[in-house]
Amino acid sequence: MLRYKKIESVFLYLVLAFYIVLFFSVIVFKNVSPLNLFDENRVIYKSYNILPFHTIKSYLVGPTDVSNSVILTNLFGNIALFIPLGIYLQLFKKNINAVVSFISVFAISLLVEIIQFSFGIGAADIDDVLLNCLGGVMGILAYKLLAAFIKDKSGIRRIIAVGSSMIGIPLLIISVLLLINN
Repeated sequence: MLRYKKIESVFLYLVLAFYIVLFFSVIVFKNVSPLNLFDENRVIYKSYNILPFHTIKSYLVGPTDVSNSVILTNLFGNIALFIPLGIYLQLFKKNINAVVSFISVFAISLLVEIIQFSFGIGAADIDDVLLNCLGGVMGILAYKLLAAFIKDKSGIRRIIAVGSSMIGIPLLIISVLLLINN
C-alpha cells in the first residue's frame, strides 16, 4: 500500500509539472519562444484592457475582426487552463480554504497578465483575469464537490490522478506530435 501511495504521489507531481509546462507554453509563451524572449528583433505585443467585460462583450455581441475559433479559444481556453490550478491548489496544500485558493488563482492570473504586458509577449486584459478566476473557481468547486462525497483524502488523490491521466496523457501526446510536426 505504501508503494502504491509513492507511485501515486510521483504520478500526481509529474502531471502537475506537465500542467505547469503546458500552462506557461499556452499562456505566457504562446507568441514567443522563451529562447527569443530577449531577442531585439522579435515582434513586441503590448496592449491592455482595464475595462471589465469589454473584450468578452465585443466577442459575444459586437462586430469583431477576430475569427470564431480565436474567440472560442480565448474564452474557453482561459477558463479551462485555470480549472486544474483550482483543483491542484486544494489537493497539494494541506488545510487551504477556498478563499485562499481563490486569492492565489487571482494573484497568479494577474501576475501572468503583468508578465505578458511587461515583456511584450501578449495583451494584458482584465477579462482574461476574470475568465481565469472563473476557471479557478470551477476547479476549487470541483474539488470541494469531490471532497463532499469522498471523505478519504487518498481516494480524492486517486480520482484526481486517474482523471488527470485521462486528460493529461492525450494532451501530452498531442503536444509531442505538434512539436514534431513544427
